Amino acid sequence: MQLIKIAKPNDINSYLKELNLDSGGVKIISQKSELLFFRINNLKTPAINILKQDALSVGADVAAPSGVITCEKDRFDCLLIGTKRQLLRLAKKEMAQPFGLKEVAKKLKEHLNIKRFPLKIMGVLNINNDSFYSGSRFVGEDAIKAIEQMISDGADIIDIGAVSSRPGSDAVSEDEELGRLKDIFSVIKSNKLYEKVILSIDSYSPLVVKEALNSGFKIINDITGARDDRLIKLAIEYQAKLVIMHMQGTPKTMQQNPTYECVVSEVDEFFTNQINKCEELGLNRENIILDVGIGFGKTLQHNLELLRAHEHFCHHGCELLIGASRKSMIDMIIPTPTEQRLPGTLIIHTKAVERGASIVRCHDVKEHIQAFRVLEKL
Repeated sequence: MQLIKIAKPNDINSYLKELNLDSGGVKIISQKSELLFFRINNLKTPAINILKQDALSVGADVAAPSGVITCEKDRFDCLLIGTKRQLLRLAKKEMAQPFGLKEVAKKLKEHLNIKRFPLKIMGVLNINNDSFYSGSRFVGEDAIKAIEQMISDGADIIDIGAVSSRPGSDAVSEDEELGRLKDIFSVIKSNKLYEKVILSIDSYSPLVVKEALNSGFKIINDITGARDDRLIKLAIEYQAKLVIMHMQGTPKTMQQNPTYECVVSEVDEFFTNQINKCEELGLNRENIILDVGIGFGKTLQHNLELLRAHEHFCHHGCELLIGASRKSMIDMIIPTPTEQRLPGTLIIHTKAVERGASIVRCHDVKEHIQAFRVLEKL
């Protein structure tokens, strides 16, 4: 007889299959294998008391302050704890309950039925001399060589931009931005590089974006978060995907004392509003990618909160992009020059992928592919 402890819930499915369980059995047991936690803020006190009783009836639980029992305040925060199977049963119960519990049930169902996407590595190529990391800057023939090298290294996507968005950077005119990119677009078209890799244009200029789409690009990486309807319409016209990134302020001002009451809730609300706008204009949710915008109008604490709660944003049903490559948050944790931040980058990106990210935007394609291949085997 042998007794072997299984390290993580995500390993359990493979063990269940080794036991020759049928697919139904695997699904049932896997739903019991992982304990999930949901913080519910500002819920009516009677609702918490009902929720706790209903949770206990299905084997789950609710942690709440003692004042909930005596109704010391009208509202409290609480923590809901249970397995996926338990919480699905609980959500069904709460659909018939008052005091806002029906809304809790709806949100809970969204989080319990999230879609997972295959992992893709997105290489970064900057056609300028102003980006924060010199290793990502290329011009002329060197840019084409860099594209070909990333393709050789195994990049799934290459994100190309000509305007720096580092904190404090100045805006660039559309004509200047397009002038930096025109030769690159021409080579991409003539060599049909768009057939070898998915190309993403890192721009919020409709003029530049349209030229990129005409050159075979398939993704619009919009750091302004779909505030310009013209970009949404271009994505629809060219059947391209649109990255909606959250940014507080502009690159010039974003790091001047960024503040939030709750950064996770505010970023989530922003995504909800922008997705609704896109869908109203005709862009399907399947063609929307979300990016929490690490370092774009956030302090170190804001970045850490967004990374810890990254899986929360999966409930929108969109792919999540993470882009923390060599960013200053690593330097804030442990002083490190930009050129030496690859280890910190890999840790952040690994955790983000474990928490729902499916597109990793990075400067070091080859190293990321190696890291994630090993992680997949583990």
